[in-house]
Amino acid sequence: MNVEPRSPLPADEVWERLDMRRALAARDLGTVFRLLQKHGTSQRTIAALTGMSSSEVYEVLRGRRVMAYEVLCRVADGFGVPRGYLGLAYDNETATWLDQNLVPAQTRTDHEDDVRGHALLAYAAEVTVGTAGELSSEWATVPSAATPLPGQVGPEDVDQAEAVTATLRNLDYRFGGGACRDAVSAHARWVDKLCELPARPATQTQLRVAAADVHNLAGWTAFDVGLYTVAGRHLALALDFARQANVPSLTANVLYRAGRVYLHRKRVSEALRFFQLGQLAAQDSGSRRTVAMLCANIAWTYAEMGDEAQAITHLNRASDEFSRADGADSEPWVQFFHELDVMALDGMTQLALASNNDVYAVPARQALEASVAQRDQGMARSLAFEQGALATACLLTRDSEAALEFGEQALDQAHRLRSRRVTERLKPLRDLAVACQDLGPGGDAVRDLGRRIEQVSVS
Repeated sequence: MNVEPRSPLPADEVWERLDMRRALAARDLGTVFRLLQKHGTSQRTIAALTGMSSSEVYEVLRGRRVMAYEVLCRVADGFGVPRGYLGLAYDNETATWLDQNLVPAQTRTDHEDDVRGHALLAYAAEVTVGTAGELSSEWATVPSAATPLPGQVGPEDVDQAEAVTATLRNLDYRFGGGACRDAVSAHARWVDKLCELPARPATQTQLRVAAADVHNLAGWTAFDVGLYTVAGRHLALALDFARQANVPSLTANVLYRAGRVYLHRKRVSEALRFFQLGQLAAQDSGSRRTVAMLCANIAWTYAEMGDEAQAITHLNRASDEFSRADGADSEPWVQFFHELDVMALDGMTQLALASNNDVYAVPARQALEASVAQRDQGMARSLAFEQGALATACLLTRDSEAALEFGEQALDQAHRLRSRRVTERLKPLRDLAVACQDLGPGGDAVRDLGRRIEQVSVS
């Protein structure tokens, strides 16, 4: 008997697409099956893997809803998809993609609302006169309910989305990604929903810019707390939205952040490629500030690779491009990059070069001293990075007293900031401090600093 061969299984990436994740979250198997067919999985293969008959699969494709827990489990298990993607098992990753109970809150009768209102009033009276006991279990939890969406997205909705993103960005700068990542992720999901609603073409474009911006921030905050896979997914979404909106400066900014993820992880070849792609997009955008930012990061990357000539060449270009930047570079995603950041990246580049050539230690220290002296707590995480790097440069120039001063400041910031990156960026200082050869009291204090940094790094 001739048996038609099964079509190939869908690639793992298919299950991570935003449209697929949304369909799974809504348990919309009709859309799931149509997406699978779009990616080359036949109706026969779907039936075989889910334990359904071909006619049942056909009915689902035609709009039949499947709510049976057992069938949903068979679908998840048949394709090797985590059950949490269908809301059948709750896990942290699922929580970043699902709004718990995406259905509207249950409508209550006037009588039920009256009863609850009287009960709340009674409890309020007990609290006021001091006779209240423990809150009843009925009131102690808040049922999840989806926030009502507008019928059509207007410019005011985009303005509100951008304002929330701006506020969250400032929290990230000041307190670290751990202080706001969950809020950023929730806001990104809200903006994603707005993108699916009717809007005028101009509004749709601006909304996609807002979506790219918030996913860019979501990726950055995930990176800051060490969630590299989550960061990559948000950055991919940011790139896609920036592409749809055709905003090269935003594309360049996303590529810059992707490069920083890989540079932090010492995957310098990949980091360099991201930065170079970002530089091309930045040049297309005409934003000299963005070009300067990419050139400075390319310089740092070449320094990490030990290429002095390329590092210095790109540092010089970064300085030149920034000096010719004007006020037109007002996009919110690049406003953070100021003259202090040019100084700081100059210092980081020369500090990286100093690992192979001592002559760069003094100019590295000078550049970092200039940035630290002018940095304020509005950019506390950047300040912590630069204080730690400056302390390292001070040790390389054999100034234990200054190294101890700036190292203590960086360690204090690490305790207060919710940023895994800050503690990880202190590792070079830790290694130098622990190995300090100064035999005097200052040397003992520096070695103690190194041990305390080590304790923070492993906590």
